[in-house]
Amino acid sequence: MSVPAPYIPNLTPALSEADHEALTDLYIEGTPANTLRAYERDLVYLTAWKLARFQEDLLWPETEPTALAFILDHARDLNEAPEAEAARVAAQVLIAQGLRRTLDCPAPSTLDRRIASWQAFHRMKNLRSPFDAPRVKQARAKARRAAGRPPSPKSANPITRDILEQMLATCSGTRRDCRDRALLMLGWASGGRRRSEIVELQRSDVSLKDFHQNGLIWISLIETKTTAKGKTPRLVLKGRSAQALIHWIELGAIDNGPLFRPISKADRVLKRPLSPDAVYQIVKHRLSLAGLPDGFASPHGLRSGFLTQAALDGAPIQAAMRLSLHRSMAQAQKYYDDVEIAENPATDLLK
Repeated sequence: MSVPAPYIPNLTPALSEADHEALTDLYIEGTPANTLRAYERDLVYLTAWKLARFQEDLLWPETEPTALAFILDHARDLNEAPEAEAARVAAQVLIAQGLRRTLDCPAPSTLDRRIASWQAFHRMKNLRSPFDAPRVKQARAKARRAAGRPPSPKSANPITRDILEQMLATCSGTRRDCRDRALLMLGWASGGRRRSEIVELQRSDVSLKDFHQNGLIWISLIETKTTAKGKTPRLVLKGRSAQALIHWIELGAIDNGPLFRPISKADRVLKRPLSPDAVYQIVKHRLSLAGLPDGFASPHGLRSGFLTQAALDGAPIQAAMRLSLHRSMAQAQKYYDDVEIAENPATDLLK
């Protein structure tokens, strides 16, 4: 018996006017831009899923059966489901729309994030979320246990100081080398900055008033993943990292606008900012030039490497968090725990 082809809309479902108003309300509440982008992506996904699964738009408040279906559809491997099963058909529609990669069971963290976004919009509309219902909570807990797996690190390896030195050694004398050296050193030494934070930096965010007298550069981030606009403490660069940034500003003639920019094949500094993907490519390129294997680390390795090195050097975790701007002690502590257990004398009892 042949299975009818699933209906695939021509366009990815767009957000409604009410949903856009909701996003505007979130802006007013001071939600970080990265979180807002994640909310919007998740809302598009949820809208598309329900349309493909039930041929209906989202409801506010949503129903418990829909919430249960969402959990069950995303808590198992749909490769093993019958081809005509509604959950598999809906997943294939999402794959065709570019909203889902495979029929494999998504990571529990992905399911948790999408549910959290759904709940956030219910809260904002002052509506009760179906995910607060007892049987939905129970189903979610069972799904999490069934699909449980250790979380994969955002970077395969931390970029500790020795790895960073190898990467910096590949930067010689071109403008591109100068930019990459400054970007890597700022990204690492200022506390392990995220890609989005690096590319959003403007020349006006960098103060050189204390450089000539004290060798200090002050950096003002507008906001981060864990801090709101206007509430992010200033960060500081000193030593080689400050000198590298000064050299880039002078060589690139960065008087205003974006701090880090693309460079043309003719070695000309362009006016637009780098993209987050460009930072990924820079890290990948420098790791490759340093002779490290493909996939050795991602840009998040600058962040994990800073904290790992701080632990190795015996810096107090509070001092490291003052620069990394971690909001959770538990998140920062895991880097210190890895170092402490590796250095624990009890691990050498049998040599």
